[in-house]
Amino acid sequence: MVRDKKDVLFMTFVYAFIVAVFIITFYPFWNVFIISLNSAEDTLRGNLYLWPREFSLASYAQILSDSEIWTAIRVTVLRTIIGTPLAVLTISMLAYSLSKKELVAGRFWTLYFVFTMYFGGGLIPYYMVLKSYNLIDNFMVFVVPGLMNVFYMIIVRTFIQGLPQELDESAKMDGANYMHIFFRIILPLTTPVLATIGLFTAIGHWNSWFDSYVFTYKPELKTLQAVLVKILNQYQTGSMVSEAQQMANSAKRLAVSPDTIRMAATMVATLPIIMVYPFLQRYFVKGMTLGAVKS
Repeated sequence: MVRDKKDVLFMTFVYAFIVAVFIITFYPFWNVFIISLNSAEDTLRGNLYLWPREFSLASYAQILSDSEIWTAIRVTVLRTIIGTPLAVLTISMLAYSLSKKELVAGRFWTLYFVFTMYFGGGLIPYYMVLKSYNLIDNFMVFVVPGLMNVFYMIIVRTFIQGLPQELDESAKMDGANYMHIFFRIILPLTTPVLATIGLFTAIGHWNSWFDSYVFTYKPELKTLQAVLVKILNQYQTGSMVSEAQQMANSAKRLAVSPDTIRMAATMVATLPIIMVYPFLQRYFVKGMTLGAVKS
């Protein structure tokens, strides 16, 4: 296809803009990565831009030798693999229920849930509610409060409402009840949108640190992100100066530094959730295709 100069100029601008956005968003992550792989002594010289000058895995060895890190990884993995499917199931069941026109006071129930998106009782009442259910310092505090996300529920409900109503009618004529229709018809058809909200929910569980910081006190219940926050702040808190100095002295012998430790901890906390995306990418593509057909 022959293009004139305006089209070529426009496409050049588009590609240049995309490349610029990619560099701006990707380079900070890449810089963290190369610092984590660089030796501590060389890192103090600065000017690390594209690749490590002196390759070293000492920071990763130091991080992965800490039992606290492994405990936090176990807690984070458990909350993610338990909380994500339960949340997706709860959200999809509520979305299916609210999508039915025959639901009594359906509009009221929808507004009832939407109300919670805009108004909340605050942290202290929320803490008291969790305490009344014996969730404080309990692993289930990571799972139960995250079972419902109203925004995701609205997305799934809208998707279900766009499905042909004849599917429900034909299934009912064959004697299927709502549970059979939901599990055998609705769930398979909503796989793209469920995979999307499932990924977002998993990312939320993996990156969450505030609930671990506020609602748990036992060291064995601290999540990976909470431990990462502790590591990031360890050399910046005045009350920890002496401890930081001791760690810095031992770091010289281990060829690590506060900077390389922080960067390695960041990579350990970030890479696993990034590796999940390629397995769900096909569902995103399928979801966009379905949306294009419907429009």
